[in-house]
Amino acid sequence: MEQQSPVEVEITQIPDLSEVEQTLLDMHSVLNTLNILMGEIQFLGLEIDNLEALQPSLQILQQVLDALSDRPTILAYLKKISAVRQTVTENLEAVLRQYAHVADTPDVKEAIANIHSVFDIVEFRVQQLLAREANPDEWVAVPIKQLQAQFHQVFHAIEKNSKGRYRILHNIAAQKPSDYYLVFDITSPNGETVLMPPIFEDVMRDLIANARKYTAPGGKIIAGLVQSAEHLKFVVEDTGCGIPSDEVLKVVGFGQRGSNVQQRRTMGGGFGLTKAFLVTKRFGGRMWIRSEVGMGTRITLEVPLPIGVAASAVALVDSAG
Repeated sequence: MEQQSPVEVEITQIPDLSEVEQTLLDMHSVLNTLNILMGEIQFLGLEIDNLEALQPSLQILQQVLDALSDRPTILAYLKKISAVRQTVTENLEAVLRQYAHVADTPDVKEAIANIHSVFDIVEFRVQQLLAREANPDEWVAVPIKQLQAQFHQVFHAIEKNSKGRYRILHNIAAQKPSDYYLVFDITSPNGETVLMPPIFEDVMRDLIANARKYTAPGGKIIAGLVQSAEHLKFVVEDTGCGIPSDEVLKVVGFGQRGSNVQQRRTMGGGFGLTKAFLVTKRFGGRMWIRSEVGMGTRITLEVPLPIGVAASAVALVDSAG
C-alpha cells in the first residue's frame, strides 16, 4: 500500500492570550538569549568550582527574567540593559582576579568570550524591541548581508552553548554525524535589501531555532525567505521528530508542545509557533504546517506587502528588470 504524504494544514485561529501571555510572547527573543546567558555563567561557575562567586550576575539576570511577564517592569529593565551588563562585567572581572590561576585556561577564556558574545546579542535584541515599541507596524528595508550576518551570529552562539556536542554547518560536504546542516537563503527584487516588519526577524529566528531544537544531530534544516513585489514568504523545513497529526492545530497554542517532545528539556517557553501565527495574522498573512512524526516539519508563512510598501517593491522590480 502506497504511503500517503502528510497533509499541509492551514492555521486559522488559536486560543486568545492573556495580558501576561502576550507580554511573555513579545519578550520571547530576550527570554531565549537571557537563558543562554545564564547557562554560560553557570558553566563558568563549574569551571572555577565556585558558583557562589557568580551570584551577583545570576541574581540580576534572574530579576530581569522574573520581570518578563510584567510589561512596565520589563521595559524599565530593558532600557537600562547596559547597567545590567556592567554589573555582570564587574562581577566577572572580580572573579577572574580571585581565580587568576585558572583565568587563562581554554575553557574559562571561552566561557568569558561566550558571555560577552551573547550579551552583544541581548543588547541588539533589546534595541530592536524598544524600537518596535514606538512603531510596531512599520516595514523597513533590511540589508540582506546584515540579516544573514545576524543569523550566523545566533547560530554561532547556539553552537558554542552546546559545549562541543554538535556543530552547525552550512556546507553539507563537511557534515559529520554529530553536526547540523543548515542553510538559509534570502532573495528579493534588488538582491540587496528585503522589505519586512522588523518583528518578522524574531519569527524566522525562533522557527529556525525550533527546527534545530527538535531535530537530532546529523539532521538538516532548510530555510528560505523571498520578498517579491506582492508578498513576503518564509519557509523552514527540518528532518526532525515531527508533530503528531492530531496535534498540529494544538501545538500553535501558547506554551504547547507535541506529546512526543514533552520530556525534552528546552530553554525556550514554547512560544515560537504562537508568535509566528500571531505576527503573520497581524500583518494580514497566512500560516501552514506540514508535519509527519519521525520525518520532520515544514512551516510556511506568507504575508502580503502593504499597498505603499508594495508600490516601492514594484519600483524596485522595474529598476532591476
